[in-house]
Amino acid sequence: MMNCITAKQLKQNTGQIIKRVRAGEKLTVTYRGKPVAIISPPTMEDQSHLKELRPFSEAWEDIERTLRKSEPQFNGWKEATNWVRGRT
Repeated sequence: MMNCITAKQLKQNTGQIIKRVRAGEKLTVTYRGKPVAIISPPTMEDQSHLKELRPFSEAWEDIERTLRKSEPQFNGWKEATNWVRGRT
């Protein structure tokens, strides 16, 4: 049977819970008494997908290159934030 922890316990004891999972334990996370997630060590299949990910720096360079080519809709983050919040 899988051990259960609450979302609050996960929030308050993240480091300890990660250690338990790294040791091989599988945990069910509950929120208001209902299961919402399972935390478990990665499987071999999970780990094989990690090889497909690009390094952060390479991905970020692509983002910046694309942004330099584009014409921004806003003059800055404040203008964009105001637009999102409907304060134009």
